Amino acid sequence: MPLSAVIVDDEQLARDELAYLLKNTGDVNVVAQGKNGLEAVSLIKEHNPDLLFLDVQMPGLDGFGVIKKLVDKKIRLPKVVFATAFDQYAVKAFEVNAVDYLLKPFDKKRVAQSLQKARTQQESETLPAEKIDALVRMMQGPKHRTSKILLKTVGRMFLVDQKDICYASIEDGVITVVTAGPSGMEGHSNCRTLEELLDSLDPNIFWRAHRSYLVNINRIREVVPWFKSSYQLRMDDKKQSEIPVSRAQTKRLRELFGL
Repeated sequence: MPLSAVIVDDEQLARDELAYLLKNTGDVNVVAQGKNGLEAVSLIKEHNPDLLFLDVQMPGLDGFGVIKKLVDKKIRLPKVVFATAFDQYAVKAFEVNAVDYLLKPFDKKRVAQSLQKARTQQESETLPAEKIDALVRMMQGPKHRTSKILLKTVGRMFLVDQKDICYASIEDGVITVVTAGPSGMEGHSNCRTLEELLDSLDPNIFWRAHRSYLVNINRIREVVPWFKSSYQLRMDDKKQSEIPVSRAQTKRLRELFGL
């Protein structure tokens, strides 16, 4: 039997692209499309789809808010694939039992992999009650965050304020954190991934500008136009480091600063 699917994204082009890829993979019937979280809840209640392709950042009710609303209303949860340009939400997506996490621009092979994962999970049509309870608690209760972050440098361990962090980068599995100002320092974090580091930071201040970079938006000194309508961020550290903005994050940059 083909899978029934609903696509929800505030960008028409993204919906069209994903619908096209799903049509070409076969055995998928896109029964409805929506442009915001409230429409998502309504469409899922109406169509009871097997699969939901859901954007994270949408006006009003965001993707995670949709999941919580469905649980609160005791509406059957479809298999969820988060489809978004914002990769910093990947860890949280899997915490809410998502089947998969697709990054824009969509790739035909990755979409096919998501469908295969959904099919292998079809035997479990609903979440056990204890998992649903845990899901609601996780979404209602914010994770504990401290105002200090531990950095290791030259054999010593320092605690630095989040507000003083300029940016963090990852290379070969090692996370380097740079603090701001002329007396700034550079050290290494114990976190294994940027997602893990971001989870301990204030999400209203820190932004995943690139797959390899996390920046403090209050420490951006200058937005520098770059090749092919892309941008770089000149930061407020003593080297005035330039951080690339990925194509997927350009829209978010424009939203942040009204470009």
